[in-house]
Amino acid sequence: MRRSPAIPLPFLPLLPFLTLLPLLAACGGPEGLESDGRARDVTAPLALWPGSSPAPPGREDSPVARKPVPNVPRVPSGSMADVDPLAVLDADITAEGRRPPAPKAVRRPVLHDLTDDGKPELITAVDLDPRNSELRVYSVQDTVVTRVLLLRAVLAGVELAAGHLSVREPTKDPRYVAVTDYVWDGDSMALWDLTLDDPRKHPTRQERGAGQAGGGGPSGGSSPSGGGSPSGGSP
Repeated sequence: MRRSPAIPLPFLPLLPFLTLLPLLAACGGPEGLESDGRARDVTAPLALWPGSSPAPPGREDSPVARKPVPNVPRVPSGSMADVDPLAVLDADITAEGRRPPAPKAVRRPVLHDLTDDGKPELITAVDLDPRNSELRVYSVQDTVVTRVLLLRAVLAGVELAAGHLSVREPTKDPRYVAVTDYVWDGDSMALWDLTLDDPRKHPTRQERGAGQAGGGGPSGGSSPSGGGSPSGGSP
């Protein structure tokens, strides 16, 4: 009988590893571990024109800069409900050196308490063209009619909720809208939050009777502080 060749004692501890060599070699096959080549270098972004930057905005450039409206009588009651909304809008725009808007370009004004003092502010929107609009909000401050918000934007929607005024604008991605929340901070309207929203997942209630300003007086929005639910939709 022919004997199998003896394995030297020094190699006996290596036997378990030797038996794994065929399995390790198989890892290099189509379904095993393979190298994708040299890893791509990770570098910081390359800034173009690093020496160029826009000038900081001035106070008048801020959409929440407070501005008294000239040529409008004082309001002792402190309520914008006691003021002619179209007269306020015309006086404000005329003071800027522009012609007053045509009545058909003015959406129905909305009265809603944004300052939580029990007296409503006036929310207006003027359509400048089929796409762009101006949102203007007025409040009585120390009996003076004062503009507290001026925003030119593509208004995909304007909403009232939980004391916030939310402005919805389209983005370059048609699936999302940018939502900017403004809230009264005790002195002025302040930017509270800026988010992206999928309108397909978060439908909003529509204000009843929405239309143009020529169709009647301002519509009243219920104040959250008054126990009612706020009116939604675009003013």
